[in-house]
Amino acid sequence: MTRKILVTGANGQLGRALLQVYDKEDVEFILTDVTGDGNVIALDITDIDAVLSVVREKKPDVIMNCAAHTNVDACEKQWDLAYRINALGARNLSVAAAECGAVMVHVSTDYVFEGNGTKPYTEFDEPHPISAYGKTKLEGERFVRDFAGKYFIFRTAWLYGDGKNFVKTMLSLSEKYDEVNVVCDQKGSPTSALELARCIRHYAGTQNYGIYHATCEGDTNWADFTEEIFRLAGKNTKVNHVTSAQYKEMNPASADRPAYSILDNYMMRLTDGYCMADWKAALKEYMK
Repeated sequence: MTRKILVTGANGQLGRALLQVYDKEDVEFILTDVTGDGNVIALDITDIDAVLSVVREKKPDVIMNCAAHTNVDACEKQWDLAYRINALGARNLSVAAAECGAVMVHVSTDYVFEGNGTKPYTEFDEPHPISAYGKTKLEGERFVRDFAGKYFIFRTAWLYGDGKNFVKTMLSLSEKYDEVNVVCDQKGSPTSALELARCIRHYAGTQNYGIYHATCEGDTNWADFTEEIFRLAGKNTKVNHVTSAQYKEMNPASADRPAYSILDNYMMRLTDGYCMADWKAALKEYMK
């Protein structure tokens, strides 16, 4: 029986990756984004009436929310917009999912944690975001838990895929400069959108509902990540390791970032032993 999956933010990195991993499965995609184009339906997830109208018409079995206001610096200046997209958008989709009996899949972030820890965060650690982005994403999580009957929340970090991302930014800079300054005291796990999409596909076909941390295995810092990108691309660009404080002096408008963003995929190991790829292996696959 064909499953109907409604995807928001379908033009984004994760939306594109989901289409790729479901390519040979018996699935009918209902693609939506804030602007419509071709087979992508225009849908403003901050409009509850618009969301209910589309969901009532299409009757999806699963709703995958890949839409978000992810510009961390802009969120500091655009709180209302960030809240509407990251929190109210998640609420609206959850209300619609509950009404039609659909499974709600929501993508969240490591930014729900303060980022001052010394060991990987599990799903049971208490969130405490320090940025507008993290705060609005946490509110989105709470709305999903309050309104969706059946849900998965996947917290991921340092995501890159088909679209604007850190990997492409660094490669672009390497074409213009002989050296780049990159923060070296923020730790996390670079995660490919393809690996996250594979994880979502795996769990969306189960009833192991709940909150999951979903990052590639292993960890690094932004400067070492950049060096690995350049190594795989055959670039000789020098990477200058700078501290967050030094970067803040050079870019005073930037929002505070978590110093420690390593997530422990504890619930995956606990439920069925699912394991995501090592970050270096996933990056190598992406670079190819």
